[in-house]
Amino acid sequence: MQRQPARAMLIDLDGVVRRWDPAVPAAVEAEHSLPAGILMQTAFSWDLLRPAVAGEITDAEWMHLVATRLPLPGDEAATAVADWQKHRGTVDEEALALVRDVRAAGRPVGLATNATDRLRDDLDLLGLTGEFDAVISSTELRIHKPAPDFFARACEALDVEAPWTLFVDDDDRVIRGARASKLLGFRWSGGQDVPYLRKALDVPA
Repeated sequence: MQRQPARAMLIDLDGVVRRWDPAVPAAVEAEHSLPAGILMQTAFSWDLLRPAVAGEITDAEWMHLVATRLPLPGDEAATAVADWQKHRGTVDEEALALVRDVRAAGRPVGLATNATDRLRDDLDLLGLTGEFDAVISSTELRIHKPAPDFFARACEALDVEAPWTLFVDDDDRVIRGARASKLLGFRWSGGQDVPYLRKALDVPA
């Protein structure tokens, strides 16, 4: 028996709708004679990242903590972090086109992301404000993916039950969490996934 199409889509921001250029942190590290990869490794240490995406500290406080862990004098470390953070990513045009087509087909789309309090400003900067029917931010909910309550709140925001909601993310752990919460989880690997997602949502090419 063929499954009925999903009635709504939830989609992640970082790694799906927004892409980051790895050359940016690499250039900053080279300029400041930092070990390769240290900016990302430090920022994404769970003890720093978790409070930032759970709304317990601000984005500015998170970056300050990152700077304190770099092997540089205080002012230079702060400058290095500020230089890195000037780049706010770029929009994946294939992912955005999918979002627009799904909405045009009458199916609601929510942006569901682990994010800091900088999210709304970033959406404005990237021209993404207004591109989604709902924005579900971990820092605003104070609940981060893959917590079951995050998925429940995300479905509520679209007014669609979990089994009819397609959740698109690039993180295997998040996808497993979405499936455990009865959503249709799909791991994004790039534009080649678009035809399948269109079919899953019954959205014409």
